[in-house]
Amino acid sequence: MEEPSKRQSTSPVMAMFEGFRSELDEHHDRRERMIKASRDITAASKKIVRALNKPLPGFVAKSNAQYWGIIQTQYKNISRDLQGLNAYRYGRNITGGNQEFMEALSFQHYLEHQNLITYKEANDYVAKLGGEGGPVLLTTEDYILGIFDMVGELMRFAITAMATSGELPGTLVQEDVTSRESHDEQAGDSMDVEQPSTTRTQHPQKRDVLADLRELRLCLEGLEPSRGSKFEGDAEKKMTVMRQCVEKVETALYGLIVRGQERPKGWVPDLREERRGAEAIEGY
Repeated sequence: MEEPSKRQSTSPVMAMFEGFRSELDEHHDRRERMIKASRDITAASKKIVRALNKPLPGFVAKSNAQYWGIIQTQYKNISRDLQGLNAYRYGRNITGGNQEFMEALSFQHYLEHQNLITYKEANDYVAKLGGEGGPVLLTTEDYILGIFDMVGELMRFAITAMATSGELPGTLVQEDVTSRESHDEQAGDSMDVEQPSTTRTQHPQKRDVLADLRELRLCLEGLEPSRGSKFEGDAEKKMTVMRQCVEKVETALYGLIVRGQERPKGWVPDLREERRGAEAIEGY
């Protein structure tokens, strides 16, 4: 007669549960790799150092190279685990790293080109980081949430630049201005009047960070996420912070223009004090 322990070891039910256990262990190991990679990508992205509409100086690019290397290595390590359905299954485990990397990538792109990196450009960039393991998916949600975070970096960049240089960062752009010149002529008894001719001239205009921030705020406020979705909750929280960041730049610029002559070079505004002053002015 067979012993009970031997019957249990050969039972098909036990074999099935052994398979479940192996699958769960593999799932948890993969999930932990996602979380660790996300943390490492986040830490490296925060250390990337960022004049406007110019290539990064050589020493800055050299300093950043080590962090770009860490990010690329982490994406390569997890790319095989993020293929097919797993890209969505473990999306929540890597979303923090994706958002932080999008913040760094979009900020550096803005500093170099003074425009917003498109979703396609960002997605193609992240996909290449996967290397031989396959492309890594950057969801539209992670892209947008990363842009929300980038507004905070632009706020710090603008306020620091105002404190050190005494002006808001920006670049000169040529804008077409339409003017009309009248050529009314009277010939004899003729009552015909020629239509004014149109001429176009170019005038240099400064496009600064605050104008870009306001335009970005307008676009982000137009978002309509699906009701009840996690993305809606995340976007709502970041929307409040984003608006505060734009208001801080507005308040700092107000202080620079109105009271800037009274302050020494290198002065950094107390944003809490400036905010209370702005609220008093609005209330008045």
